[in-house]
Amino acid sequence: MADDLITLVTTDHRELQRLFDMMKTDRSSRPLALPLAVAMLEAHSEAEEDRVYPAVAREAGEKDEAEHAAEEHHQAESLGKHLLEMDWESEEFDRALEEWVGAVVHHIEEEENEILPALGEAVGPERLRELGMQFATRRSRKLAGHPLKAAGGGGDTGQAEQTEGGGTRAELYEKARELDVEGRSSMNKEELAQEVNKAQDRGNG
Repeated sequence: MADDLITLVTTDHRELQRLFDMMKTDRSSRPLALPLAVAMLEAHSEAEEDRVYPAVAREAGEKDEAEHAAEEHHQAESLGKHLLEMDWESEEFDRALEEWVGAVVHHIEEEENEILPALGEAVGPERLRELGMQFATRRSRKLAGHPLKAAGGGGDTGQAEQTEGGGTRAELYEKARELDVEGRSSMNKEELAQEVNKAQDRGNG
């Protein structure tokens, strides 16, 4: 069904791969296709980390896989943002694009072959529809607040949406990782903010 989580996530993956192919074969598409792909990946990743991976960790018992997937998201986001500052006609850009696409495609394959099937087996169709709605809502909210600017050194399209609780979920996740907060991959943004604050208080005490 079109509104279940697995269908929505894989549809995003196909669209990202279409944009990657476009940028590889037609350099003139890059100034518009790159910011779109970066914004789409960021919104997709944040929605997964906020709504999907906690379910993967708790309901499918795949905590390590959720943790690993979140780390891959952050690596891919960093590579994508770096591309935005580069000359899209340069050979350096071509090499960096290959690295970025390789990282994202590797992540997509792991997600579609391991994480999503495990979640699909662990929960029923109704839960997959519920998660799909949560994922789509979170993703849309992120994209709605994401200004798109042409690539090639202009503007910071990677500027993250600031939210209550000390930053975006991705930023809070990074703080939690630095503070070695256990169970961070299965927490939503509010839970991460709470645990980061506790860990910082302990460090200051």
